Amino acid sequence: MTRLAVIPARGGSKRIPRKNIRPFCGKPMIAWSIEAALKSDCFDAVIVSTDDDEIADVARAHGAAVPFRRPAELANDHVVTGDVMSHAIEAYAQGAEQPSYVCCIYATAPFVVPDDLRGGYERVTAEGVNFAFSVTTFAFPIQRALRLLEDGGVAMFQPEHEYTRSQDLEPAYHDAGQFYWGRAEAWLSQKSVFAPWSVPIVLPRYRVQDIDTEEDWEVAERLFALTRERVLGG
Repeated sequence: MTRLAVIPARGGSKRIPRKNIRPFCGKPMIAWSIEAALKSDCFDAVIVSTDDDEIADVARAHGAAVPFRRPAELANDHVVTGDVMSHAIEAYAQGAEQPSYVCCIYATAPFVVPDDLRGGYERVTAEGVNFAFSVTTFAFPIQRALRLLEDGGVAMFQPEHEYTRSQDLEPAYHDAGQFYWGRAEAWLSQKSVFAPWSVPIVLPRYRVQDIDTEEDWEVAERLFALTRERVLGG
């Protein structure tokens, strides 16, 4: 049984240029994901799927393999992760054993830790599900979300909850954007990750941060610096 980590990292990031290899708290961003995967001891191989020579060089320098180049048609702004993963699994299998379990780890996930990767693997193998992926709670009750009206006013999406106590509202979770363990056949058949055949790995909010803008980047670096020991522990 072969277990494969795939870290997608294209070269054409628009909002934060070269963000996959931009220095983050002392290392290229992608290095944090690579090192967490290697330290987890979950994988027979840790590979990076990229279309970019510089990213490939950085990935190799930090211990990942780059056994193929991602084609240009899978490296634009509109390609979905499922297509990238299917290609990576098929390309990897041309020169090695077909993997049984595959984990997608995002290149911009510096908060990912080995313990969570191990926990995801244990759940996806022990519980017979297709996927196990990282989630965290919304910081505020989604039942009290507001929309902005054209006349400048506001309205609740669910006004029936205006006076409901926060502790009486059902907690809501969102994708943490770190890792997605899955059976290889589930990736190849393009099954949805966000479905009843998946299980969550719940993370604390202090270890979750989207990094899509310069503001996100600054927040992530400050949060990482504040929580460094807890982030790297495990």
